[in-house]
Amino acid sequence: MKITLLDTTLRDGAQREGISFSVEDKLRIATALDRLGIDYIEGGWPGSNPKDMEFFDRVSELHLRHATITAFGSTRRVGVAVDEDANIRSLLAAGTQSVTVFGKSSDAQVKHVLETTREENLRMISETVSYLKDAGREVIYDAEHFFDGYRDDPAYAIDTLYAATDAGADAIVLCDTNGGALPEAVAAVVAAVISKIDAPLGIHAHNDSEMAVANTIAAVSAGATHVQGTINGYGERCGNANLCSVIPALVLKLDHGCNADLSLLTETARYVSALANLPLDPHLPYVGSSAFAHKGGMHVNALLKWEGSYQHMDPSIVGNRSRVLISELSGRSNITYKARELGIPLDGGSAQAERVLERVKELEREGFQFEGADGSVELLVRRSRDDYRPPFTLLGFHVLVKEGNGSGMVSEATVKVEVNDQVIHTASEGNGPVDALNAAVRKAILPLYPHLADVRLTDYKVRILDAQAGTAARTRVLITSSDRKRSWSTVGSSANIIEASWYALSDALEYAILIMEKEAV
Repeated sequence: MKITLLDTTLRDGAQREGISFSVEDKLRIATALDRLGIDYIEGGWPGSNPKDMEFFDRVSELHLRHATITAFGSTRRVGVAVDEDANIRSLLAAGTQSVTVFGKSSDAQVKHVLETTREENLRMISETVSYLKDAGREVIYDAEHFFDGYRDDPAYAIDTLYAATDAGADAIVLCDTNGGALPEAVAAVVAAVISKIDAPLGIHAHNDSEMAVANTIAAVSAGATHVQGTINGYGERCGNANLCSVIPALVLKLDHGCNADLSLLTETARYVSALANLPLDPHLPYVGSSAFAHKGGMHVNALLKWEGSYQHMDPSIVGNRSRVLISELSGRSNITYKARELGIPLDGGSAQAERVLERVKELEREGFQFEGADGSVELLVRRSRDDYRPPFTLLGFHVLVKEGNGSGMVSEATVKVEVNDQVIHTASEGNGPVDALNAAVRKAILPLYPHLADVRLTDYKVRILDAQAGTAARTRVLITSSDRKRSWSTVGSSANIIEASWYALSDALEYAILIMEKEAV
């Protein structure tokens, strides 16, 4: 069965608390959705705000290859002629080939929200759809609160659909607007409705009961061929059906067809999250960084023998990849798998693998955590080799915090490092102790490793591990660095926050030198 996909990230997704897309953001996302293969992109509600109207004015600049842009709005207002309704005029002014309009399916909504009669609601639906069709538009009709309305009064809920289809609606979408339906009920309702409606049937599910994806799958299994949702499940309250989960489930699990390019799914999820200024949940199915991450030693041992042993699919199909985590729960297989990723020959039964594993467990007892510190993990593996020589060695450092000349506190760091059998003693100032230490060690080694000038520390996180110890608490420091082409993270831990920072900082610089030397070979 061929499934039509409508993405409403730019409209329904933008209603999530904390999201505020600019017009430029919306245009970029529309381009990404078109590239992904989405059939319809709901661009916004032109009658509600100037920003959405600007989007529709400019969207033609994109020259989309596949997707159809649709404008969203409601049926005409109570007691207002359809040709005089400002919302309807805005829908037409948006200039889109397709429009999505919603109307009430629930008698309770008609009574308490519209405050009108059942008959007037039916006229509102019929006249709106008919007017838009006469204007040459494709009309997708969203039956709002349909599952609640059908539960309370099936006959009237169906009558609202007849009002839309008799007026010429091109598709009817059943909406679980409050997100309270369960899959069994959704499937039963879709099956009951599908024989009565002479138009393609769709599903629009909200996630208030953590059922949006399941309800969408249930609806398709019962015969729905039009699916609505958002990237990463963004939406008001608890969100909408997550298309990043729905699409691969439909294609890979149910063997339905659609126009989406699954290999772009992870890339699109990350791109949209970046423009939304929200971190992508690492535990999202299919596209999260932890979706195919493995920590337990027994699991990794099995993965080395067969990739499908603890993965329900090949992650590369959706543009993701497997990851093996290093922690105190690791076995030698974790170390072997990680070494293989890094291109380092390592026998899982070797003394070297055992040394790395024991070192990991020893350091994690001291407060280190290597799951998010890819740079430190690679250094651990490489340092276990007899032929590894560090590019520099710290012989000692001293940090002084003092009152500046009327400019607040300043920090000064003095370091002594050995580089290629040469001892270098130097000092530098910084905004804080770690900044001063970073500047001093760079000053010492930059002449020999000039590429370090491109390396920047982009994030610095401190976690107190045993808060009850007060100021004597052990701390963990995680540093993220970048050289404009890639980023990596390193970790340090100590009861002394400066020492913990040094461990993470020195690993960051050593790793930067390592990757630069590998590229130069």
